[in-house]
Amino acid sequence: MALDKLKQIRVQERLTCQQVADRIGVSKEHYWMIENGKRRLSYDLAVKIANVFKASPDYIFLDSKLTTSEQKRQEVI
Repeated sequence: MALDKLKQIRVQERLTCQQVADRIGVSKEHYWMIENGKRRLSYDLAVKIANVFKASPDYIFLDSKLTTSEQKRQEVI
């Protein structure tokens, strides 16, 4: 997962870990652990986090900009 992007977006939005945690219904520590890769992230929580930032979970958490089919298509070209 691209957790660096999660932190970058949070900082750009000028939100603290506590503010995001309050909005998604977890403790500040729980959110901090997610953002720092110390705790696994469920799909439901990923959706809640994405909603805070008005983005899709894929945009925030997906490492690659291309899907597998798009990567294969570029390899052929």
